[in-house]
Amino acid sequence: MRWLLVLLFWLSGPLAAAAGDIVVSVRTPSGAPVADAVVSVEAPHAGPIRFAWPYRMTQHDIQFDPFVLVVPVGADVAFPNLDTVRHHVYSFSATKTFELKLYGRDETRVVHFDKAGVVDLHCNIHDDMIAYIDVVDTPFAAKTDAQGLATLHGVPGGDQSVKVWRPYMHTPGNMLVKVVPTPRDGVTRVSFVADVRMPPMSHSMY
Repeated sequence: MRWLLVLLFWLSGPLAAAAGDIVVSVRTPSGAPVADAVVSVEAPHAGPIRFAWPYRMTQHDIQFDPFVLVVPVGADVAFPNLDTVRHHVYSFSATKTFELKLYGRDETRVVHFDKAGVVDLHCNIHDDMIAYIDVVDTPFAAKTDAQGLATLHGVPGGDQSVKVWRPYMHTPGNMLVKVVPTPRDGVTRVSFVADVRMPPMSHSMY
């Protein structure tokens, strides 16, 4: 029995330490930070995928908030209307086609997303309302902040393909990919240069 416990302890040590963090920086060619870029790694995982942020796409000030939302496959996303006007939210995306017909202030609709991919959102009443939901099937996903940084925690060690996706990026599929050698513990840092086009209306950040 004692030798079995020793063996289990020996095996559990490397496995427990076989994951590290990847810190990703995304900037424009001029060095400006790029926010709202989705960083992800497709790697083996067990159990359901859950993210800490709310699965919610709010409508207020005649805009969607957030501009980009990351949710796992199988998520139910709330669409609360906080404006004094009514909205008619829809998407014709192949990932998820749906329509939320006119509803008013303090009303909420919910949509179930059961397929991975990008969903672009629009309002049938307000043409400048545009947002995106990136539905992912990996727990290793995050969105860059105002400093253009995102951290993926607990990524398995080994060579990993780090993907960066963002609307209006001058690349095929709005995506950049780098293969990054990830250690079994510690932190790996990787930088991306993203040529981002001018977004429409209120999202003209660049």
